[in-house]
Amino acid sequence: MRSLERHRDVGAYALGVLDEAEAFRFEDHLMECPSCAVQVTEFGAATRQLMLYRSATPRPVHPLAKPGPRMLDRLLSEVKARSRTGRRRLLLALAASVVIAVTAPLAAVTARGGGAAPVSIAATDELSGVWAEVTTADEAWGSRMELKVKDGAGPRACRLVVIGRDGSEETVTSWTVPRHDARPNTMLSGSAMHADEIARYEVRTAEGEHLVTLDTAGTG
Repeated sequence: MRSLERHRDVGAYALGVLDEAEAFRFEDHLMECPSCAVQVTEFGAATRQLMLYRSATPRPVHPLAKPGPRMLDRLLSEVKARSRTGRRRLLLALAASVVIAVTAPLAAVTARGGGAAPVSIAATDELSGVWAEVTTADEAWGSRMELKVKDGAGPRACRLVVIGRDGSEETVTSWTVPRHDARPNTMLSGSAMHADEIARYEVRTAEGEHLVTLDTAGTG
């Protein structure tokens, strides 16, 4: 019965609403359940959109505050004004980038002129033997990422953590490493941080064990 309950906890874990003890127990379950690990990754898009909404909402404003009666009129007026000044295309592009936040390859974004050229960082940790490469492309809402990892020490659940220059941390994706399989895994993800706000990337196990660090110093 507890196994079924653990399966049902996947959404709460991905959204970060489990308490510390429950999260610890779920991470134990995640080590042995590839299905839940995949679902945690699939929740990434929803988690990032909620994070973006939270960061865009002023602290005094209740997250479920209702819009005022004139908000729609103001929004329509703003759209018309931007259309007249040639910004409509930019608004449509930004809306599309939110919809395909974790599905479009970085190369396609660059081909459409989605911002600065992507920057890649790669590193191998001598102690763990884990190799990782992160390719980041800056966007209006944050940054889009492609992660490649080679890790032959599975099975284990892992995650990519983005550390900001202000010390803040954001887990942007997670995955399960198969048993004794050193073939590269590739994941698409995104962060609310812009590229110039990121100090480094860290690949960690679900339990927090450090596997490899990718420092952004000297890139860009």
